Amino acid sequence: MSLSRQRVTLITLGVAYLARAEEFYAAWGWRRHVSSQAGIVFYQMNGAVLALFGREDLARDQGRPGADLGTGAMTLAQNYPDKAQTDAAFQAALDAGATCLKTPQPVFWGGYSGYFSDPDGHVWEIATNPFWPLDGDGGLTLPDGRD
Repeated sequence: MSLSRQRVTLITLGVAYLARAEEFYAAWGWRRHVSSQAGIVFYQMNGAVLALFGREDLARDQGRPGADLGTGAMTLAQNYPDKAQTDAAFQAALDAGATCLKTPQPVFWGGYSGYFSDPDGHVWEIATNPFWPLDGDGGLTLPDGRD
């Protein structure tokens, strides 16, 4: 295995209240992994893991105790094959307690997307990109552009 391979295997979101964050993701349809433990919750994704970890604990773990960890400077995204599924996923997040930032709508690059934030301010984009076909599990591999 190459050490320089472009990959992300774990995404950790710092949260203010772990129980509240876990309730939101459960209401949105995510199921915690059995390896979750006190203080951290794991969700198995398609080839990677999402973790929820208290902000203060995360700052300490990073070697920055007392750091003010912010949110909103990055976006997590889920792509869907069509507008109807994008709208349904977006509505499910709102029903679970997300805050709408921008309702799904046609966008300048030719797709369709909207943004919401989870209860801790982490921003998610829910989108349909007609230029990026998804595999059967919803995974994305960028086209190589060599037609």
